[in-house]
Amino acid sequence: MNRPLSSATIIAALLLAAWYLVRAALDRAPNRADLIAVAALGALVTVLALVAVAGLFDGSRPSDTATFAGYLFTTVAFAPAAAWLARMEPTRWGSLILGVGCLVLPVLVLRLQQIASVTGA
Repeated sequence: MNRPLSSATIIAALLLAAWYLVRAALDRAPNRADLIAVAALGALVTVLALVAVAGLFDGSRPSDTATFAGYLFTTVAFAPAAAWLARMEPTRWGSLILGVGCLVLPVLVLRLQQIASVTGA
């Protein structure tokens, strides 16, 4: 796992989570810019996943490749799923969905780092 890219992903997700939770508290629905920001976060997560997959081919694999692949798939799919659900709920709850989604992403990235660090991947 690329530590600087992982850190950037975690920081971006936490900043967006704070923004969306404040918007939910202020009774604001997600707007187009909010959905674009989640799409940008999803792109950052996708780049992180591609770097992680490329790291699997350099010879250092995690001890449990299946678990690593499951977390990787979930991490990539999480931001688009949150954006899709928030788009279906055009109220303050859509902002809450985005906020919670952005809070879960750092946990998934940290878990990927833990699994990868077992063998130094």
